[in-house]
Amino acid sequence: MNDRPSQHSVPLKLEKIVLATLQVLLFAVVIVATIILCFLFVRGLILVVPHTTSVDALREVLDKTFGGVLIVFLGLELLETFKVYFQEREIRLEAVIVVAVIAVGRHVVEIDLEHTPGFVLLGIAALLLSLAFGYFLIKRSLRSQPEEAVKAT
Repeated sequence: MNDRPSQHSVPLKLEKIVLATLQVLLFAVVIVATIILCFLFVRGLILVVPHTTSVDALREVLDKTFGGVLIVFLGLELLETFKVYFQEREIRLEAVIVVAVIAVGRHVVEIDLEHTPGFVLLGIAALLLSLAFGYFLIKRSLRSQPEEAVKAT
C-alpha cells in the first residue's frame, strides 16, 4: 500500500512542474506582448495619428489597437485559467468559453467586411451565438446549484 502513493507522486510532481513552466512562459509572453503593444501604441500616436484624415483610416487604427489589446487580454484569461487549475485541479468550462469568446471577438474586430464572404460572416455569427448561449447555460446552472444544495439539506 505504501508504494501506491509514490507511483502517483511522480506524475503529480511532473504535472506541477509542467503547469508551473507553462504558467511562467505564458506570464512572460503577456508581459512582452504588453510592452510591445505600448511601444506600438506610442509609435502609432507619433507616426500614424497625425496622418489619419478619414474615418476609414481611423477605423483601421482602432481595429489594430483593439486587436492588440484583446490578444493581451486573451493571455490574461489563459493565465487565470491556469491559476484556477493549479489551485483547484479542475478546468472551469466557464473560463474556457470566455477565452473562446475573446479569441473569436478579436477576429470579429479585425474582419474586413468588404472582402469577407457572407457565409463566413454567418459562420462566425453562429459560432459567437453558440458560445454566448453556452456561457449563458453554464452561468444559469452555476446559479441554480447552490439553491439545489440548500433545498437538499
